[in-house]
Amino acid sequence: MRVLMLSWEYPPQIIGGMGRHVDELTRTLARQGVEIHVICPGDNQALAQQQIDGVHVYRVPPYSPSTPDFISQVIQMNVGLLERASSLIYTLGSVHLVHAHDWLVAYASRALKHAYQIPLVATIHATEFGRNNGLHTDQQRYIGSVEWWLTYEAWRVICCSYYMQDELQRVFHLPADKIELISNGINLEDFQVNDKLINHLSAFRCTYAQPDEKIVFCISRLVHEKGVQVLLDAVPRVLAAYPATKFIIAGRGPNQSYLQHKAQQMGVDHRVNFIGFIDDQTRNCLYRVADVTVIPSLYEPFGIVVLEGMAAGCPVVVSDTGGVSEIIEHRVDGLKAQTGSAESLAGCILEILNQPEFGNSLKEKAYQKVIGSYSWDIVARKTTALYRQVLKARTEIDWPVNHRVSTVPLSKASSYLSALTKIKDRYLLKH
Repeated sequence: MRVLMLSWEYPPQIIGGMGRHVDELTRTLARQGVEIHVICPGDNQALAQQQIDGVHVYRVPPYSPSTPDFISQVIQMNVGLLERASSLIYTLGSVHLVHAHDWLVAYASRALKHAYQIPLVATIHATEFGRNNGLHTDQQRYIGSVEWWLTYEAWRVICCSYYMQDELQRVFHLPADKIELISNGINLEDFQVNDKLINHLSAFRCTYAQPDEKIVFCISRLVHEKGVQVLLDAVPRVLAAYPATKFIIAGRGPNQSYLQHKAQQMGVDHRVNFIGFIDDQTRNCLYRVADVTVIPSLYEPFGIVVLEGMAAGCPVVVSDTGGVSEIIEHRVDGLKAQTGSAESLAGCILEILNQPEFGNSLKEKAYQKVIGSYSWDIVARKTTALYRQVLKARTEIDWPVNHRVSTVPLSKASSYLSALTKIKDRYLLKH
């Protein structure tokens, strides 16, 4: 089985959880015998073409012309992805299935589907409606319409939680039998501390807090829906009860300046450390030395960071929302705080800080849950089974079963390229 996968995020370009998801999924699929070809954006710092653990990766450099806005950038990216995909399909001779991740690759994915008559599977990691609690601007409405379009064009749609399944049915009116629920996975080995560092964790901890201080850790994109502002509102409540506490916030995002200013205005900036982007080993060490990891999200389709904290052996406090609420069993393998409530969040944090034995019990049970329910092998097997279902259904329609590029002029794909370029040009003229 040969699968062409399109993603706007792939290592070394990691912005959020989706990039790690696609990376782990593709490598596991390759180990299980699926031939995977990934096409993604790239830059001059990464190889244009390479093979990683059996996965064939093709990175498309950005177009040089400047773009006036985000949507124009997305459209230009899709032109590049489509050009590279058309060339690759011509070289390979055939592709059995196209797998698209989120709306940003919708244009190219849909064009490949129709140009080469290849069935399309789409994974929706989040929706614009969910991220913003509705569609309030022209750009949000535009993105929402492209998301719907992608789910309409897809043979099957994958989502990661019951929460997202409900959202797809409610927002896009998708029939239940078109949606496949396949959760995210976690690789336990990725969250172990390097042997060279394991004996130096005490010294590492001292770079962030004094020996008598507690550490509350949060790793997140700094955007509104991740709820870091709620954590900041909880800080004075935690400090009032437990003054010897440090808050370590890792990650980047457009809200970073706002959040730093907010901490300063609240007079807690001496207790809150925004450390920016961190590498995997630093992340793993922080999970190890932290007393509690907090995921204060307002909107979270799944919450891969919850699994990370559980796999790394740190007690977790999460907002009782979305997919994270499905992962955690309250007071068994973690704590759930009322979504958006600083008071509830502070109460959960303090419960763990004040009861270390209770925290140890939570993290031990969480680790066992990860082992039993969230392996990438399970995720990949479910994904492959879905692929086979789609390919079997494909044989029952009028599309050619053994389609080869040689039977269809390359000009057909070129016509889609031309159409996409016209869309781009019209958008640029309009804006």
